[in-house]
Amino acid sequence: MTMLHVVDHALLAHRLAELRDAATPSPRFRKLLAEIGAILTLEATRALPSRIARITTPLTEMDHQVLAAPEPVLVAVLRAGLGLMEGGMQVLPEAPVGHVGLVRDEHTLKPSQYMLRMPPEVRSRGAILFDPMLATGGSAVAAVQRVKEAGAPSIRFVCVVAAPEGVAKLSAAHPDVPIYTASLDEKLDHRGFIVPGLGDAGDRCFGTVE
Repeated sequence: MTMLHVVDHALLAHRLAELRDAATPSPRFRKLLAEIGAILTLEATRALPSRIARITTPLTEMDHQVLAAPEPVLVAVLRAGLGLMEGGMQVLPEAPVGHVGLVRDEHTLKPSQYMLRMPPEVRSRGAILFDPMLATGGSAVAAVQRVKEAGAPSIRFVCVVAAPEGVAKLSAAHPDVPIYTASLDEKLDHRGFIVPGLGDAGDRCFGTVE
């Protein structure tokens, strides 16, 4: 679990508490998810390569730290990843955007792909992959593999809550991919849901039910 980063931030914890609350309505849930996505994106990009550039302020010239390369591509795992990536887009508004469509069989818990749209910049910029829940790890492993196959030289995985089982599976399959999360939760239940978790992020984000 050396690649796991549990982000310790008071504002993040406060928002996560409200996000977990079963009484939080969908509009508020979406707003919180985006705000959490922004905080996690800041942490995931903390160590982006930088260089020193000469700039001119209103008063003088100076050497200043700037990014050494363009921003990573932002990739959402559909559909719940859209709400989380919204915060990433606020932090990196000029970053290209990609999508991976995966659906999990509720009986086998195995994912199947129904869509993949990736900008060509992913081959040079790498990617930040957004999925609110890292539960069994099956969807995360599959999504990371699809982005790697698209040519991404580096990937950061951003989620809101993670289960130990999912972290172990993703780390075993892709040990080069760091995981950024707001919480490492206790366990998975018999249905593969994270406990204590926050329920089905997609349904809560968009107000849908099965």
